[in-house]
Amino acid sequence: MGALSPHRTRVLPLLLLALCSLTALFATATPARAADSAPVTQAAYFADRLRQDPVYVTDQLPREIPRSTAPDFARLAKKTGVPTYVLVLPGESGVDGRQLLGAVHDRLGRDGLYVLVDDMQVAEATAYGVRAPADAASTVAQYELPFDAGPLRSFERFVDVVALGGEKAAARAEAAREKYPDDGPADMYIGPSDRKNQSFLTGILLTGVPLLILLTAGYARRRRRRSGAERRIPRWVVPGAAVLTATAIALTAPAVFDQTRSSAAPPPTPADLSARVERVAAGLKQDPVYADPESPRVLDARQLDRLHDRIRDFRRSAGGGPVFVSVVPQTPESESAGDSMLFAAAVHAKVREDGLYVVADPDDGTIDFYNHGLRRDTDHLSFNLPDSVTFGDSRADEADDHLLGERLDRLMDFLDETPRTDRPGSEPAPAPAPRAADEDALPPLFATDFTPGLFVGAFLALLLSGIAAGAVWIVTALRRRRSPEPEPAGLLPVTSPTEPSASYLRRTAYAEISALTREFTGSEGQARAWDCLDAAMLLLDGDPDRARRPGTDPATLTAVVVLARAGRAALTGDTNDLCCGVNPLHGPAVSRHHVRVSAEAAEGNRRRLLPVCEPCRDTAIAQPSGIPGRLLRLPGSASGDGGRPPYYDATDGPLTAVPGGIARLIDKVRETAGVH
Repeated sequence: MGALSPHRTRVLPLLLLALCSLTALFATATPARAADSAPVTQAAYFADRLRQDPVYVTDQLPREIPRSTAPDFARLAKKTGVPTYVLVLPGESGVDGRQLLGAVHDRLGRDGLYVLVDDMQVAEATAYGVRAPADAASTVAQYELPFDAGPLRSFERFVDVVALGGEKAAARAEAAREKYPDDGPADMYIGPSDRKNQSFLTGILLTGVPLLILLTAGYARRRRRRSGAERRIPRWVVPGAAVLTATAIALTAPAVFDQTRSSAAPPPTPADLSARVERVAAGLKQDPVYADPESPRVLDARQLDRLHDRIRDFRRSAGGGPVFVSVVPQTPESESAGDSMLFAAAVHAKVREDGLYVVADPDDGTIDFYNHGLRRDTDHLSFNLPDSVTFGDSRADEADDHLLGERLDRLMDFLDETPRTDRPGSEPAPAPAPRAADEDALPPLFATDFTPGLFVGAFLALLLSGIAAGAVWIVTALRRRRSPEPEPAGLLPVTSPTEPSASYLRRTAYAEISALTREFTGSEGQARAWDCLDAAMLLLDGDPDRARRPGTDPATLTAVVVLARAGRAALTGDTNDLCCGVNPLHGPAVSRHHVRVSAEAAEGNRRRLLPVCEPCRDTAIAQPSGIPGRLLRLPGSASGDGGRPPYYDATDGPLTAVPGGIARLIDKVRETAGVH
């Protein structure tokens, strides 16, 4: 091409200028709702909070860090000697703490010591424009305090070290590393299971030791009598010694086992427990979509616009109604103890408007919804929505935003297709959350397992004093070994292996299905037991002997064990639908809990809502990192690193339905077998 003419060179800048002007015009003509409704970033939100008060305590952790503890954090922060800004936030936020503090500092525009505290300890600290040994103080707080010391005590130790100055703080940090190179100090608190063990031990000692004194002295007296030796001590000495020993044990035990609480968390006030619900309800009154400003953004402006449009169209449609979406984390430390149904009911009570209340968790990606007065088929909503919408799929697990925008859009599609009803739908009243004031209170020492301990102590004394009792025990054990019987349900969490062998699964499955077959009467009123037996027999092709034949899939055997135990429990009147989702061999579950399911650093702290038995629940509360080691791992399966994956990742069969309950497992077996 030839060179441009002077005329063209003058026209080209004018065309570019006109094009830019048109672009700006179209941009300003775009509806302003997208910009206005877009949620502010976390950093901007926290900067606004710190501009009002240098200490901000989240309202999402009232059971662990009530907002009423803010004055305590503020009092400690003044001891640093420099301007100090404190953010107390949930730990599982998925955001890099140092980056968050840097962004907050940039938006606040004030120099000082910025500290991030999570639900356990001082998580991050950085000094901007001031001299403060933040790293050394963080190290000391991490090494010198036990795992369960609590965030307030951790911050107190952090502040004390900052006040020492740079050199002394560095020396203190180095000394802490040398003193605790691997493990930190012993835990400060015990859990309910530990208290039960203490009560049990106290009961054993209170009867076992005095009775052993009496039995041993009586045996020695009989030996002396047989040998003709004269009695050298008064008869009252031995009973007196036994009574004094029992008295000493009863008085000493409360002084030794003097713990009264299982956590450092202070009891929350009613205002602490209602703060988040009121915040969300106030937001929903203004906008049907409330995205928690404390959490990472999972819905972009385009997705928010589309969701608003879908909600508006549904509300205006025939038979439609309001839809309220809360994108808020659900944690065990929240006011509803992680129960989204309870949270939705509380928000509905505050909003005072009927509709479909959707609770989307930006942390684990789950979507729950509850019909409060919408004229739609509640059963259809509850049972026909695909799991890929409620829980997500592999793509959602890998995505940072859990594909919540896409899945909420699919939820609206499903809601549009849900049949209308003449009457408004309603949800059953949710079970109340545990009383926060009693949640961390330990039971009295002379309670729970104390009484069983008394009997066990007497039994042990008798056992140790005679060969006959030991012989009976040995004979009984040998007989039980030759003729195996199912273990009692109470022992299953203790005796069930985490990585069972194929032979163990075959033996256990055969024992359980045989016991259920023997105990089943076939009479009316045994519908649940029959469903369990029928599903177990479907897995075994109608032949119980198949359970003990080599070659049967371990996942199938495990499902047979779960169904047979549930059937036997139903025969006794126990129709609990939950089985421990950490290890189904543990037996019945007592509640659902968000538990950590990955110990690999590369995978992050993956969490999953699973039903848990009592020991697994205690582990999830006291030592969350211990849960991955308790997950059931089946033989014959291996992950990429050569180890066994958790049972729900090792199979595509019915066993994956265990976290959904026994009824879901039965349905899954029948679906797999083609039986309706």
